[in-house]
Amino acid sequence: MSHSRHRLSRPVAASLLALALVGPGSAVLADACPDPGQWQRDGAALDTAELMAELAERRVVLLGEQHERLAHHRWQLHTLAGLHAREPRMAIGLEMLPREAQPVLDAWVAGELDEADFLAESDWLGAWGYDPEFYLPILHFARMHRLPLLALNVTPALRQRLTTEGWEAVSEEERFGITPPAPASTGYREALSTVYANHPGAGDHEAGLERFIDAQLVWDRAMAQGLAEATEEAALVVGLMGQGHVSYGHGVPHQLDDLGIDDASSLLPWQGDDCSPPAGLADALFTLGDEAAFEPPAPQRLGILIDAHDDGVRVIGVGPQSLAEELGLAEGDLIVEAAGRPVRRPGELTDLVRRQTPGTLLPLTVTRNGDTEELLARFPLRDEEREAP
Repeated sequence: MSHSRHRLSRPVAASLLALALVGPGSAVLADACPDPGQWQRDGAALDTAELMAELAERRVVLLGEQHERLAHHRWQLHTLAGLHAREPRMAIGLEMLPREAQPVLDAWVAGELDEADFLAESDWLGAWGYDPEFYLPILHFARMHRLPLLALNVTPALRQRLTTEGWEAVSEEERFGITPPAPASTGYREALSTVYANHPGAGDHEAGLERFIDAQLVWDRAMAQGLAEATEEAALVVGLMGQGHVSYGHGVPHQLDDLGIDDASSLLPWQGDDCSPPAGLADALFTLGDEAAFEPPAPQRLGILIDAHDDGVRVIGVGPQSLAEELGLAEGDLIVEAAGRPVRRPGELTDLVRRQTPGTLLPLTVTRNGDTEELLARFPLRDEEREAP
């Protein structure tokens, strides 16, 4: 969920938020774990048909995800199909793209774009950066059924303006009619404070924490308002977003309630080897088995928190014991080239890093205080490759 800044090459900020929101809490104890493939509530297994019938009566359903977990996206597609069978007058909202991408989503659903054109015209890598292969089956599902796809997000630039300049300084048109958010609940503030404390280079300045929370609230409000507005046309609106925006009724559910949508339901996947999900985590959980063997290898990372800059990609935090720290990257550095190609957007660098093969080298051109330096990032071998004879 990054917040006023771009992702930590890529989703460390998102992962930290997920951990904070799915962390310690009063757990619900059950006599037996629900089996993989079963839905559960309060530790007890639910009948899938009954749950789908219940959810189809809602105006909004939220499906939380960890962005780089392939199993989570398969679960989302499975759930979308179940909901669509009950309520075909459905729309799907996406955290992944900002409002400016709405015409591209409309063209995709209408069958006017192939995959390559869609990814290019939506600026998927610049706007989101996570592997599009995880999302394309869902996008094809929407196009096959001619279901509206909704761009729920706003650009980091707009989020920053609203956070630093204030809502009155940004015209209603420029902010797509999005209204100021409801204040964060106490529990949400505590969770976001934990996330902020774990950000590389975040420090402990109170003003920085408040900007961080304000940026998260802009993000939540934008998505909630997009979903709420879509209920005027669609009988059921399903939002796909990071689980930190969904958990414990914080984030988007809280903003939906402020907007008068009091019948939203939040759903999350849950690893089946833990029989005690925290109480109140979501309205229902889908039990996953051990999907590790079916997940792609973890993507490569530099271990930096990055943001857009006119001259390149700006480093605004360096993770401890990371490859970036070994390279000597520091806060304020500008990465202007990678593999000999200019980089202008965080998503471009993230995608290039993610696709590196273990053991390979990635040349980086970095400027610092007006000086230019060439660095060579060597991505480590994975554990199983180190052990191979």
